[in-house]
Amino acid sequence: VQLVEYGGGSVLAGGSLRLSCLATGEAFDISDMAWYRQGPGTQREWVGSIDRGGSANYADSVTGRFRITRDNTRNMMWLQMIGLKPVDTAVYYCRVFETARGQYYWGQGTQVTVSA
Repeated sequence: VQLVEYGGGSVLAGGSLRLSCLATGEAFDISDMAWYRQGPGTQREWVGSIDRGGSANYADSVTGRFRITRDNTRNMMWLQMIGLKPVDTAVYYCRVFETARGQYYWGQGTQVTVSA
């Protein structure tokens, strides 16, 4: 399974961005999908996740500002971010769990920079 994230960029505080994650490969079955982020000098942290049925959970720091959606038929996941703050500056990664192999896969990350 290969994951590609895109949609990152630089925005001013209060702005919005939409990140996308596309999974490709052969004969795979993805259950849970998640977004993580790693800011400068910090450990990678969980942002939120979504199950196959579309039920999502979020870290307290992003609840009410970020929304995760997915399309199982296209093997895609999105992270809609509004009300961005400088503390949201990070490399954002998508992670999926592939059930046939019982493994997690990570994307390469996409940079989000929020300026005050």
